[in-house]
Amino acid sequence: MQEKQLLLIPGPTPVPQSILLAGARPMVNHRGPEFKAALDECTQGLKRVFQTSHEVFILTASGTGGLEAAVVNVLSPGDLVLSVSIGVFGDRFANIASIYGAKVEKLDFEMGKAADARKIKARLDADGEKGIKAVLVTHNETSTGVTNDLAAIARAVQGHGALLVVDAISSLLAMDCQMDAWGVDVLVAGAQKGFMIPPGLCFIAISDRASAAMEQARMPRFYFDLKQARRYLQEGQTPWTPAVPQVFQLQEALKLLEQEGLQSCVARHARLAAAAREGAKALGLQLLADESVASNAVTAVRRPEGIEVAALRRLLLQKYGVVLAGGQGALRNDIFRIGHLGLVSETDMLACLAALGMALKELGWQCDPGTGVAAAQKVFGG
Repeated sequence: MQEKQLLLIPGPTPVPQSILLAGARPMVNHRGPEFKAALDECTQGLKRVFQTSHEVFILTASGTGGLEAAVVNVLSPGDLVLSVSIGVFGDRFANIASIYGAKVEKLDFEMGKAADARKIKARLDADGEKGIKAVLVTHNETSTGVTNDLAAIARAVQGHGALLVVDAISSLLAMDCQMDAWGVDVLVAGAQKGFMIPPGLCFIAISDRASAAMEQARMPRFYFDLKQARRYLQEGQTPWTPAVPQVFQLQEALKLLEQEGLQSCVARHARLAAAAREGAKALGLQLLADESVASNAVTAVRRPEGIEVAALRRLLLQKYGVVLAGGQGALRNDIFRIGHLGLVSETDMLACLAALGMALKELGWQCDPGTGVAAAQKVFGG
């Protein structure tokens, strides 16, 4: 018998049964009327999620493909880019721009900390000749469980003229992200996070300013050419063969979101995140991020003294069927991460904390294994 797993990582996330079944629909012609209707419906639904009236494109790729599309469609080789990084995925964004020939200036912040919008503004204010063409920012850094104040960063960028290009792959649906109201120019999200869809799709929205920049951009592109995507979308198609089952699944995911409501979805993620933090602290553990900037999508917990992260994760998986994420980059052996993104319930979080308490005690950590559950119950109103 295959053991059931409780998947609590920051993506891919658990998939609701109705979304799984939507992917099992018979295949259709991706140039035919059934797919056109699905693509149109999904495009309009995504605009509501992105909180934008601007263009949104559905690409068959992972979130990293979306970041690549964001870079190559609005920039030219040699363009000066200010890349704000607070972790592994911020570094990845910078690397993509650098590989395509942008002149990347890194503005790094300590892992576990959020970006300081004042320092971003100070750097832009010092750019008297307006040489910086774009500012790259990760809204939610899953490698550290830290969320940047995107609204404050957007205000810092306003007035300079640089494009604000944002990785919202793990933030969209888990936290508020107002593209138009905040003045974001390019916003990228991924299917396998809050949307609860198997990996394979990413979404990219562009403002009018970004659309104008596309006319001048000279970075090479073929598969991720948004001009091509725009031309085909007018016919209800995609330039290249799309992941048809995932589009059907996106249809279902958007219907589920419509039933829950965007703000209710964000509030649910915030409640789960608070329970994870309180539960971890009750077990005597330390959090990596200050709670004022802690993520709604994933909680990063420091390694308990005397316990290896790999040993803890292995025990949780083998004995309790609980899957947690390890650290990345420089934090690989220093933290473990509890994902509470997408299809995660209060019951799931209670089960996670119960298993975590028992595993910690078995590995020699001095704690009452039930205190994590009790702390989370208080968050949930129990």
